[in-house]
Amino acid sequence: MNVANEKANLFIKQVSHFINGQVVAPSGERFKDVFNPATGEVTGAVALASAEEVDHAVQAAAAAFPSWSEMAPLKRARILFKFKELLNQHHDELAMLITREHGKVFTDAQGEVVRGIEVVEFACGIPNLLKTDFTDQIGGGIDNWNLRQPLGVVAGITPFNFPVMVPMWMFPVALACGNTFILKPSERDPSASLRLAELLKEAGLPDGVFNVVNGDKVAVDALIEHPDVAAISFVGSTPIAEYIHTEASRRGKRVQALGGAKNHLVVMPDADLDQAVDALIGAAYGSAGERCMAISVAVAVGNTGDQLIEKLIPRVKSLVIKNGENLDAEMGPLVTAEHKAKVSGYIASGEAEGAKLIVDGRDHAVYAENGFFIGGTLFDDVKTDMKIYKEEIFGPVLAVIRVPDFASAVKLINAHEFANGVSLYTSDGGVARAFARQIQVGMVGVNVPIPVPMAWHSFGGWKRSLFGDHHAYGEEGVRFYTRYKSVMQRWPDSIGKGAEFTMPVAK
Repeated sequence: MNVANEKANLFIKQVSHFINGQVVAPSGERFKDVFNPATGEVTGAVALASAEEVDHAVQAAAAAFPSWSEMAPLKRARILFKFKELLNQHHDELAMLITREHGKVFTDAQGEVVRGIEVVEFACGIPNLLKTDFTDQIGGGIDNWNLRQPLGVVAGITPFNFPVMVPMWMFPVALACGNTFILKPSERDPSASLRLAELLKEAGLPDGVFNVVNGDKVAVDALIEHPDVAAISFVGSTPIAEYIHTEASRRGKRVQALGGAKNHLVVMPDADLDQAVDALIGAAYGSAGERCMAISVAVAVGNTGDQLIEKLIPRVKSLVIKNGENLDAEMGPLVTAEHKAKVSGYIASGEAEGAKLIVDGRDHAVYAENGFFIGGTLFDDVKTDMKIYKEEIFGPVLAVIRVPDFASAVKLINAHEFANGVSLYTSDGGVARAFARQIQVGMVGVNVPIPVPMAWHSFGGWKRSLFGDHHAYGEEGVRFYTRYKSVMQRWPDSIGKGAEFTMPVAK
């Protein structure tokens, strides 16, 4: 059954848009099926917005901006405090929405919600974050200070793999700074975004300040092209990130576009191998590898390769793979049948190019006949010219590559076009310090497999993993969602008579 063509079916949940404080009925005829990845069943139909529906959302956000931006930051923070309270109350409900539409295991989804809540907690400190500098008497009776003011209507375009956390990397900080927001979530798992919108309204957010438009490229292009959208934040694949950055920038918008990744974990000869294997199992196969911070390459330095493979094999084979609603599940399905086929194609490519396929996830007995499951996959003797090394797979596939020494490991990683995250396992402080300084990657972990910064720091990679000048959330997020303004002021009784024709200087 194709729900996209049977939207009137009363047994299927219809997911629409949230505009100006309410769920609105879709005006168009375009819909897309939403699946439960663990069973393969169609569970809903999401409306795909037209350019006119996007314009409706932008107009609502633009109308709400003047009063919202002039509201005292403390009052905006109080609404976010209430929102945080509601998120805590509905924590497991949001996690289950994630599991049922994305497929990740429930405990992992719970962690995702927590990491989103932490950004809300950070944004609640906006009165202090918006404090700026004042200089009394720079000369001639003049005082100088600066302001950070909101941009206006801003938009966020988010991926399927974190339907709660990644939107909350964006909108809490944007709203706290005084902007109004339009969220375009992934059409693969849209329900959580609408629930977040409802909770924001319950927290007291004025209508029009936060809007959700579901859709595909039509909605993305409408946001890019709309003259009243001042900034766009995006997280997703590098080709789309580059496209959004190019098209939005040339229209004068501020852009923060986070792209793809190929994250390495370096295992030094002095590392605790059991700890390194634990790290690799969780970081490579957690969330079925559908994380931009997943470790997809293990770099075995010196003589560590054989031992590492020996310890990895039984762990990969024994992964508990089933419907993520089961609390003992360690890994769930991939998000769609198409994505499962794509990952299977990468495995076939690695095998054809001569990598040693040690554990083949395609052989895994599926939990449900029609679920989008694939097992953990392990390659050895991977080379840098292979497709499985060069490209982001976004699935439960770990490639082991061997290098003779530390310098070779650094050179290998620095040569890759992606530079999102990297990790080093070692017991040598000098090596760790050298690694952190020499590696050309945006987020670095030392004996930490997934170095995702906390909410009061900022998230972002280098090279083709990030397009734009600002990283996400934290103080970088405050800078992205505000404009800097300098103000100089003096009063008539301190102004001398006559025109001045020289460059003014402090006196």
